[in-house]
Amino acid sequence: MILRQILRLSSLFHSAVSTHVRRNIGLSAIVFNKTKELDPVQKLFLDKIREYNTKSKQAGGPVDAGPDFQKDMNESLARLQRAYGEGDLTKFPEFKFE
Repeated sequence: MILRQILRLSSLFHSAVSTHVRRNIGLSAIVFNKTKELDPVQKLFLDKIREYNTKSKQAGGPVDAGPDFQKDMNESLARLQRAYGEGDLTKFPEFKFE
């Protein structure tokens, strides 16, 4: 009876450890892959993200956003200010704990 419980616990422990090891191997493969060349799809994705980042910094906001976007954003901010009161809704609130 005790031996059976020990074997059952050891199999549960083995399954938990093997799952944990597989996850760690999967994550470490991603980390080590950064030093190697990326596959073409990953490289294209990262290039597009970097390109958008530089365009966003130059434009000072969303890229390729037309007047419709600005109109929708202003309407949304006005609706939120009516619902939640005044203040700048584009900035993170400051909390003061005493």
